[in-house]
Amino acid sequence: MKVVVLGANGQLGRDAVAAFGSQGGAVTGLTHEQVEVASLDAVRSALDPIHPDLVVNTAAFHHVEKCEVDPARAFAVNAAGARNVAQVSDALHASLIHISTDYVFDGLKGAPYQEDDQAMPLNVYGNTKLSGEYFVRSLNPRHYVVRVSAIYGENPCRAKGGLNFVELMLKLANERPELRVVDDEFVTPTPTIQIARQLVELGQSSHYGLYHATAEGACSWFEFASAIFELTGTKVRLERARPGEFPAKVPRPKYSVLENKALKDRSLNVFTHWQDGLSRYLANRQKLATLIPN
Repeated sequence: MKVVVLGANGQLGRDAVAAFGSQGGAVTGLTHEQVEVASLDAVRSALDPIHPDLVVNTAAFHHVEKCEVDPARAFAVNAAGARNVAQVSDALHASLIHISTDYVFDGLKGAPYQEDDQAMPLNVYGNTKLSGEYFVRSLNPRHYVVRVSAIYGENPCRAKGGLNFVELMLKLANERPELRVVDDEFVTPTPTIQIARQLVELGQSSHYGLYHATAEGACSWFEFASAIFELTGTKVRLERARPGEFPAKVPRPKYSVLENKALKDRSLNVFTHWQDGLSRYLANRQKLATLIPN
């Protein structure tokens, strides 16, 4: 199977390239610099010569604050870009895995969101990603729309200065005697390596449709930080932030936990509990640290 991964230099994109490559197929990773998904001609020029069997679109404009101040750019990448990829992949009779987000929900449900729950985005980013979902679902019948949440991985996060939440917490703990983290926003931290494995499982199936793809369980950001410090033996005073202490620049869902119902219904779910994923990430992080000389 010939696979193309768009956004191949991103946090998830790199793991997706590695995961599909481990299956022995021909995998082509195209970076943000190599193909601009907001341009239909650029997408066509990139994909036509390869003629892939499967396209994995991880490319996105996902800096939430920047999306809010530049909605036109956000729509061009997240919505029109998804439309371009869907059109070209369909013309090539290729299947399409399109990555979306938990931010399509408003967070008011207070219980894990399933795929058939009504989407109600609170911000520009969520609205443009939801628009991209609709374009994909309407233009390429061989689609897998995959919503993820609170992702982190070994590869740098371009939109967050190269630091995911785990690395940011460890960096700040090394710099400050006390950290304050919000305890009223709930997510499911999910390693990109597990998402990539899930994408392989989906791409090898014919079960097209809409999927939630996150680790099991849920926690607040405070609880996530607490687990990071406990597992690494980091000594820092961790406190719960006071209500309103860190006012959000952009409205965000307070509760964006997803339930992988569609994956489980099809016996495709590969995810473990978020604490297991964190333990594995930190163990591998420590292993890499011992292999790299100071």
